[in-house]
Amino acid sequence: MKINEYYRDTANINLNGSIAALVPTIMIIVINFSIVKHREIMLYTIPFLMYSLVSFQIYLYRLRQSIAISKNIAKSERINQSLFEARHLLVMYMNTQSSRLHLYFSDGHLAGIIKKFREKSWKPLMLSKTYALYNFDNEVLGFFKVKGRKSIMIEVYNRNNHLLGRLEKKNLGLRKSQKELFDGFGRYVGAIEGSSVFMDEKVLDQCHQHVGRLRRGWMPLEWNQLFPEPNTPVLSFREILSEEDKLLRMSFLINEYFIER
Repeated sequence: MKINEYYRDTANINLNGSIAALVPTIMIIVINFSIVKHREIMLYTIPFLMYSLVSFQIYLYRLRQSIAISKNIAKSERINQSLFEARHLLVMYMNTQSSRLHLYFSDGHLAGIIKKFREKSWKPLMLSKTYALYNFDNEVLGFFKVKGRKSIMIEVYNRNNHLLGRLEKKNLGLRKSQKELFDGFGRYVGAIEGSSVFMDEKVLDQCHQHVGRLRRGWMPLEWNQLFPEPNTPVLSFREILSEEDKLLRMSFLINEYFIER
């Protein structure tokens, strides 16, 4: 999936919402004219009509963005690298019934997706708390298993289900929390620090040095032709980190997008 396809899909979601909002509107009109016959009842259609109109305008806006991006992406050069080789990834969250996190290269091509992993279990009604990272070929690169409620622990496994470590989040009250990273042997390897006002999550090592960051509003201007939203979050990692180190530290994305949101 390219970035223009992402905008096309979000456009279709808004179109579906616009059409869905017309259903109760039509029902109210039909019931009122056939049974109730009360003029004031028609006022109940206004919120649905407004929502339908706004959603349709967003649909047209996203569709125009998708068309413009598709023209620009055809002119851009393809970056031939894996997800873990990229220094920067653009993060796009799709909030649907099955929410997923899309990671894109700066050339507009899909780098990977994080979504719920459907485990084959004898308990089909049990809600899954396992997320998987897939590359652009839909191959699993790693797993994130969420445990706990008040104090959250996210265990990280590679594609072979070997434990790499965990992220521990402890609530300290007043919207404050402590997020620490540990390796597979339980040794402290870093922390996550961020702002509660705007998105700026810093990934620190055990010496309190920056090794990664998730920021909104930092996107370079030259990426605007493919990513028209200037506040698109950008995930950055230092090159010194190995693939497994990056996978472990990407666990904070699960907390950021699938737990706190």
